[in-house]
Amino acid sequence: MSQTSKIALVTGGSRGLGKNMAIAIARKGLNVVLTYNSKKEEALQTVAEIEQLGQKALALQLNTGDVKSFGAFFAQLEKELPKTFGAQKIDFLVNNAGIGVYASFENTAEEDFDTLVNIHFKGVYFFTQKALQLLADGGGIVNISSGLSRFSYPGYAAYAAMKGAMEVVTRYQAKELGARGIRSNTVAPGAIETDFGGGTVRDNEEVNRQIAGITALGRVGLPDDIGGVVAFLCTEEARWINAQRIEVSGGQGI
Repeated sequence: MSQTSKIALVTGGSRGLGKNMAIAIARKGLNVVLTYNSKKEEALQTVAEIEQLGQKALALQLNTGDVKSFGAFFAQLEKELPKTFGAQKIDFLVNNAGIGVYASFENTAEEDFDTLVNIHFKGVYFFTQKALQLLADGGGIVNISSGLSRFSYPGYAAYAAMKGAMEVVTRYQAKELGARGIRSNTVAPGAIETDFGGGTVRDNEEVNRQIAGITALGRVGLPDDIGGVVAFLCTEEARWINAQRIEVSGGQGI
């Protein structure tokens, strides 16, 4: 592909849903910058898979919960863009990186709450703010939320609250960045079979069966159900979709 291919930055793009998103975006003809927290080998494997699709890719280390590190990250990205892609800007930002903390409302520890705030709300808020200097006019932001911001499943009060907060921020981004032609949308997956949250949905047969039973399409989600939707939002075909929450849950809890 030519160096004129657009570029998407996917946080947490080395594994799980993020990897699926990164590869789906590459299949749309975009180049990809993906971040990883600690598993560099997995990140490099994802880079190799994207390159096999004929696109360019770059993996950079990032802790999305450490706001003070963002300046150095974007300074590094600014240097790498011309070298790897022959470009000065990115076109799309996908805020995917995250962790799951399972705890009832009554038993949520303040330390866990703060960790979730830093990774899922504060971190995303200020990472996106910093990214604006390298985000091209006419580009887009995709914030990954959760079906848990609409329906309630015991044990995820704090996590879901952060996701709900980001859904509000998404609408403000769309409003305030519209003058630059930048769109902002939320994708909210339902329960998915990944290693997220210790792999509960994937590995616990009872939980898997329970969620399938309250989902209109009769099963839990798979990573392949999500990546293509995110990739679509990074294309010209989605140019008029803005300030929307798109739930991708198979009709869970309706």
